[in-house]
Amino acid sequence: MIYLVLSDIHGNLEALEAVLRHSRRKHYDAVLFLGDAVGYGASPNPVVDWLRTSRIPVIAVRGNHDRVCSGLDEGEYFNQYALRAVQWTGAHLEVRNLRWLQALPEGPRQVEPGLAICHGSPVDEDAYIFSGYDAQMAFDRLPEQVVFFGHSHVPSLFAADGREAVPALSVRLLAGTRETITIEDGIRYLINPGSVGQPRDRDPRAAYALYDADTRRVRQYRVPYRISSARNRIVKAGLPAVLGDRLFYGS
Repeated sequence: MIYLVLSDIHGNLEALEAVLRHSRRKHYDAVLFLGDAVGYGASPNPVVDWLRTSRIPVIAVRGNHDRVCSGLDEGEYFNQYALRAVQWTGAHLEVRNLRWLQALPEGPRQVEPGLAICHGSPVDEDAYIFSGYDAQMAFDRLPEQVVFFGHSHVPSLFAADGREAVPALSVRLLAGTRETITIEDGIRYLINPGSVGQPRDRDPRAAYALYDADTRRVRQYRVPYRISSARNRIVKAGLPAVLGDRLFYGS
C-alpha cells in the first residue's frame, strides 16, 4: 500500500496542483490528509472539491483551520490576519464543502496497524510538535510505529529508538528537494511531511510525502509552484496582502 501524504494545503490551489502534477507518475493507492485544507488562501472550494471527490480514497483528519472556518469553533485565539481569512473563507465556502469540513474526524486516526495520522499532536490536535519533549508526549499517547502529523508546516522527523537499554530520541529537519526515510524495526517515527500550501521552514516550495508501507520507505519532496499566481489570487479576493507575501519566503 502506497500513500500520498498531504498536509496544510490552506486554500492554495496553485501549490496543490503542482504537487499533484509532480506525483502524477508515482503510483499511490490512497491519500492521507493531515488537516487544514482551508484558511489563509483564496481557493478553499477547489481544494475541498478535490479532497471530497477524489477517485483515489482520501483518509483524513481535521485541522484547526478546518474546524474554525466551518463554524465549529470561534477561533478567538487566531491572529488578526488568520481571523480575517477565516471569516472570508466561511463566507465563501459552498454548502457541500462546508459540510465535508464539518464532518472531518478529529485525530489521531489509525490508518492500518502500525500507522496513524493526526493534525497537531496526538495529545491535542491544536498542539505543536517542535521539541523532543513534545515528541515524547506524542509517542506516549500512541502505540503505532509510524505517525504522520502536520500543523507546524515544518518538515521534520522525530525517531524514538527503543533498541537500547536507554531509549534514544533524535530530531531532524527534512531539507532539500528529496529526502528518503527507511522505517527500521525497533524505532518509532513521528513524521511531518511539511505544508503543501504555506511552508514555514524558509523554503517556499510546496512539500509532500509518499509512504510505501510494503517497502517501509518514506520519500519527502519539495516542488516549486506559481507563487505569484497564488499571491495575486489572495490580493484580488480582498484578503490581507501579507498572507500572499509570506508565500515567497516560506515563513
